[in-house]
Amino acid sequence: MRGEIISVGTELLLGQILNTNAKYLSEKLALLGIDIYFHTNVGDNEERLKECLNIAFNRSDLIITTGGLGPTVDDITKETVASFLGLPLVENIEAKEEIIRFFEKIGQTPTMNNFKQAFFPEGAKILPNKNGTAPGCIIEKDNKIIIILPGPPSELIPMFEESVYPYLKSKTNETIKSRVIKIFGLGESKVEEMVKPLLFNSNPTVAPLVGDGYVTLRITAKGHDDKEILEMIEDMESRIRGIIGDYIYAVDEEEMEEVVIKLLQKNKLTLAVSESCTGGLLAKKITDVSGASKVFNLGVVSYSNEAKENILGVRKSTLESYGAVSHETAKEMAENIRKLANADFGLSTTGIAGPTGGTPEKPVGLVYVGFATNEKVYVKKLMLSGDRSKIRTRTVLHALDIVRRYLLGIKID
Repeated sequence: MRGEIISVGTELLLGQILNTNAKYLSEKLALLGIDIYFHTNVGDNEERLKECLNIAFNRSDLIITTGGLGPTVDDITKETVASFLGLPLVENIEAKEEIIRFFEKIGQTPTMNNFKQAFFPEGAKILPNKNGTAPGCIIEKDNKIIIILPGPPSELIPMFEESVYPYLKSKTNETIKSRVIKIFGLGESKVEEMVKPLLFNSNPTVAPLVGDGYVTLRITAKGHDDKEILEMIEDMESRIRGIIGDYIYAVDEEEMEEVVIKLLQKNKLTLAVSESCTGGLLAKKITDVSGASKVFNLGVVSYSNEAKENILGVRKSTLESYGAVSHETAKEMAENIRKLANADFGLSTTGIAGPTGGTPEKPVGLVYVGFATNEKVYVKKLMLSGDRSKIRTRTVLHALDIVRRYLLGIKID
């Protein structure tokens, strides 16, 4: 089934509201094996919405509209769809009574324009709205399906899951499943070059995508049997792992910090961090993970040289000779936080996140990450690009990846 989503609302075109509905619907429809080829945003204008409907009707089997179901004059979706299909609007008594009950429940009286929401194109299947006053509806005409949904996600999502998903599932027997492979330490172009032969595969498909400092490969398989689909995905994942190797750090929703915490817990080891340029972001990422307290001993943000010297014990001579952003300072920060916290590992970050503070010798983006064990100290020099936020985020990923690699016995680049 070929699907299309039309999001109605001038506020979407003005950028006043982020269109999360289209993302949600596309993900859910993919699970049903419904291919979404087009997303369209259109304002609250009858002629332009009709134009979008005409285009969609000629190229898609399933058309889902979101928004424009409110009680005001600019809420025109149902009226426009009815006019486009040549259908009259008919009052639904059950929907009207539900609107009255909704207002009674909140201690208010509905106004006449609220009852506009009880009118639907003739022959439509009504979709109850338990979270608002705007029911949706489904219209089947000329072998096409049009589904009209409310705009607020708090209303759209329950309506879709309770009414639309079961309806569409009865219309298709094909399923799509995906798996996301997360890669760190290789750029998108390098990853694409390495897996290029796999990108031409039709089922499952493999698609690269850049994340915030990392790269993903999404494997998507389609079929009629869940076991068959899973086997296709696992076979493709195995092929990708054979090519990309240790640069793969996680699958699906798992984040780098979760991987590291699990490895520390598994090995019953502890970590402490001393941060400068990341300003506490590294400690935050670690403590965002439930159970981190079992393996995370201490975090210190030593932003000034005085803090590095007085709290962490970085030698004054080191700071004077090499500066705060240096191999030597990162080394001492990692060593000393490990000892201070009585931890198995110490991790440090120091660098120039910008946009100011850079020099020809030490430009914005220069970062040193230190990692201390009881036997050795590793220091990694990085030259990162991007704005201040991106540099800090990427520094944290590099720092955590060093710990991951060490715990897995992988060479630290």
